[in-house]
Amino acid sequence: MQSFHVSKLNYSKNELIEEVPDLSFPEMSKQMYYIRDSLCYPFDLVESNLIFSDLSKKRQPFLVWNKKEGAVFSKEWIPNYRNRRNLSDTILFQKKYRRFEINSPWTYTRFYIYPTDTILPYSLYKHAEKDYNGRLERIDSYNKKDDIFVTLQLLPRKNWDASAKELFEFNHFVKSRESE
Repeated sequence: MQSFHVSKLNYSKNELIEEVPDLSFPEMSKQMYYIRDSLCYPFDLVESNLIFSDLSKKRQPFLVWNKKEGAVFSKEWIPNYRNRRNLSDTILFQKKYRRFEINSPWTYTRFYIYPTDTILPYSLYKHAEKDYNGRLERIDSYNKKDDIFVTLQLLPRKNWDASAKELFEFNHFVKSRESE
């Protein structure tokens, strides 16, 4: 069994900082992104005094839907979503989840939604989260043809990573100085 961290997302209000680790060396960052609304700005971790407002003026962004590494944001619906079947609630890791499954000839997938009214500035599949009044935190998928089982988890955290904390605090300081 292998485990990969695909992305570390840190947010403050409607701003996101994403750190994409190198899958060969997970302790190393491959890429950093500043995300606001649906725009994505790549930057280097060495840019510790990065001012977000300057970044959005000086660099050409691209749509977050076109980002191909790290957390992949999509407007697409879950394949075969209208053929889903609701399952009974379950408890995993001391958290209660609502569940549904989709069984197709190629894959069998279970979705776990944590009931909450906390709205995060990112989402795996917003349409499912609206339908089930919660946050999609886990997807277990089995590829029947290739006999491969994959779990995707969203692990919400209360604290920022050190690099994101430094950037957010610096930018909050800059904003407070500009408004004086």
